[in-house]
Amino acid sequence: MTAGRPPRVLIDATSVPADRGGVGRYVDGLLGALGKVCGSGVELAVVSLRTDLERYTRMLPGAEIIPAPAAVAHRPARLAWEQTGLPMLAQQVGAQVLHSPFYTCPLRAGCPVTVTVHDATFFTEPEHYDKSRRTFFRSAIKTSLRRADRVIVPSKATRDELIRLLDADPTRIDVAYHGVDHAAFHAPTEEEKARVRARLGLGTSSYIAFLGAKEPRKNVPNLIRGWARAVADRPNPPALVVAGGQGHDDDIDRAVAEVPSHLRLLRPGYLRYADLPGFLGGALVAAYPSYGEGFGLPILEAMACAAPVLTTPRLSLPEVGGDAVAYTSESPDQIATDLAALLDDEPRRLALAKAGFDRAKEFTWESSAEVHIAAWSRARS
Repeated sequence: MTAGRPPRVLIDATSVPADRGGVGRYVDGLLGALGKVCGSGVELAVVSLRTDLERYTRMLPGAEIIPAPAAVAHRPARLAWEQTGLPMLAQQVGAQVLHSPFYTCPLRAGCPVTVTVHDATFFTEPEHYDKSRRTFFRSAIKTSLRRADRVIVPSKATRDELIRLLDADPTRIDVAYHGVDHAAFHAPTEEEKARVRARLGLGTSSYIAFLGAKEPRKNVPNLIRGWARAVADRPNPPALVVAGGQGHDDDIDRAVAEVPSHLRLLRPGYLRYADLPGFLGGALVAAYPSYGEGFGLPILEAMACAAPVLTTPRLSLPEVGGDAVAYTSESPDQIATDLAALLDDEPRRLALAKAGFDRAKEFTWESSAEVHIAAWSRARS
């Protein structure tokens, strides 16, 4: 390889879920940006699930897109194939660097490896994961920190936690902020807002929006309790719409059972991708009182849709929100207080919506792609 020229990289996209959740947004955003900046000299090969072949072929016309064995759609088979089939594939395509985008990597890849470690919450918030998930990802992160040539993280907070908790080598960690697809996540038109209201059966009712996985770390039960306390005595209380995957937080049902009968709580599950701007941008407030994030893509996407955002100052979230979002704590009482204050202050909501929209423009997948390319070049050198 010529000095200074980016290497030929094989990206393993087989961990992308069908619902295009967090890792899916990351891989899709990164690959879409790489398709635009490949004039920088990077040569790409991508191995993906067969269901994603058309998507990535269209996204990366200059790259080699390779179908993975059908069996890797199932997680145990994928992890086994990662250790055996993926290194063989890297050799077959002449990869000079292998990029693994979701915590795990081959132990013997036959070429330099870079790994994305999305967060350290398996260590900082262990009580929010079941034992098997916590054990698996803790082991994967430790292994990747030890075996990978470079580790890519989405925030300085995640980098600092890996250094503090696991004595990671700071010289081998690169911070690549996530971006946001500004075509997909934009300030919605009134028509887009009305379409979402109609689909959700909200009519003219106002609402608070949550979008994300229903896992304990997202703090949905306390959001439900805080919302109920904030709006229960209002003449026209806004609904709460908790959208996204079902997750595994049993406390959500308990919180739902406590909601007064005159309040309206909707749980529509996954929303259509095209409806997300209308859903987020049409909300009085987009609330995301998480116990901690490796980056915080949901609040960035809400900001890009010109939604006033209420979140917590935990881990990376202030890096993303800055002064353009409102902050609260994780407790239902404080969520109630801070949410009520926002609902009573329309000028502040409008100011936050504008500030968040402007700040979101600073986060682009093209910038993230450039950091990845630099990391791959360092790994190869």
